[in-house]
Parts: sequence; structure tokens; C-alpha cells
Amino acid sequence: MAKRLIPSLNRVLVEKLLQPKKSAGGILLPETTKQLNAAKVIAVGPGDHDRDGKLIPVSLNEGDIVLLPEYGGTEVKLAEKEYLLFREHDILGKLEE
Repeated sequence: MAKRLIPSLNRVLVEKLLQPKKSAGGILLPETTKQLNAAKVIAVGPGDHDRDGKLIPVSLNEGDIVLLPEYGGTEVKLAEKEYLLFREHDILGKLEE
């Protein structure tokens, strides 16, 4: 069993962030509330090559928080944890505070 997955080319391995079930004040939040589909970047590939053969590195780094599309990605299970594998251009954006 693999202990670490290093994505190839311009792929990004992410772990979905679980939204809290309670608010800061202790109020239970219903599952129907609209929340961001956010994830933490676990690993990134080296990048892809352009037509001239030059390497275009991935613009995301490990630890970044990103916004994912509602559907897509490839599910990967490593060491009893579930991850998603996306191509860089499928990720909608990077979230910053």
C-alpha cells in the first residue's frame, strides 16, 4: 500500500474540508445550508510542458485552501483516508483570508 501519492503532471491531490456541524455559539447547523466546497492541497505534481517543451509549474502549493467544483475529481483512498485528485485547471480558485 502506498504511503504517499505524488501526482503526475499538473494534477493536485486534495482533502475535502469538513464543514462544522455546530456554529461558534453552539447552534446545530442543518445539512441543507449552502457551504463552500473547500479542500486543502495535500500534494501537487511538477507541472505540464508547453509546445516548446518548457515546464509550466503548478500554481498551487501544499497547504493551500482551494475551491472545488461541485462534481469531478478522482477519488483516491490512502491509509484509510479519502482524497480527491484534480487537474489544476479544474480547480476553481484559491481561498485566502
